[in-house]
Amino acid sequence: ISGLKMSHHMNSSMLPTSHPPEHHHSSTTASGHGHGPDMMMMAMTFHFSCENVPLLFSGLTINSPGEMAGAFVAVFFLAMFYEGLKIARECLLRKSQVSIRYNSMPVPGPNGTILMETHKTVGQQMLSLPHLLQTVLHIIQVVVSYFLMLIFMTYNGYLCIAVAAGAGTGYFFFSWKKAVVVDITEHCH
Repeated sequence: ISGLKMSHHMNSSMLPTSHPPEHHHSSTTASGHGHGPDMMMMAMTFHFSCENVPLLFSGLTINSPGEMAGAFVAVFFLAMFYEGLKIARECLLRKSQVSIRYNSMPVPGPNGTILMETHKTVGQQMLSLPHLLQTVLHIIQVVVSYFLMLIFMTYNGYLCIAVAAGAGTGYFFFSWKKAVVVDITEHCH
C-alpha cells in the first residue's frame, strides 16, 4: 500500500503546478489551445466556425464572419487560378512542342491481315525558354496545390466549400478549351 501511495504522490508531483489536471483538459477542448499559449489545436472534424481559424500562416487567423467571407472569396479564386494554370500549361506545352516523329508499327488485324498503326511522338528541348517557363509554372502549380490541400485540411466547412467550388468553376471556365485527342485505334492492354 505504501508503494501505491508513493507512486501516486510521484505522479501527481510531475503534473504542472500552474494548472490543475481538470483545468488543463477543459481548456484544451474548449478553447482549442494545447500545451502552451502559442500552440493551437486544429479541429479534426468538419466545422463551420468563423473564429480562431488559422489560414496557412501563423499570423493569418480568421476571427469574424467578414474575414471568413474575404477568405472564402480569396480561396475560391485561388482554386480557380489553379485549374486555369493546369490548362494554360497544357496549351503552352502543345505550342512549344518542337520535334515531331511519326512511327508506324504493324498490328494484327481481322482475318489474319496486318494493319499499320501510326503514332505521333512529340518532344521539347531541355535547354529552351518554353521548358524553363514550364518548369517555373510547374513549381507554382505544386505550391498552389499544396496551399489548397492545407486549406482543406483546416476542416473548416466554408473554406472546403470555397476550394471545391473554385476548382469546379475554374474547370468549367477553362477546360472547355482543352482539346482531347482520342485514338480510335488504341487498344486496351
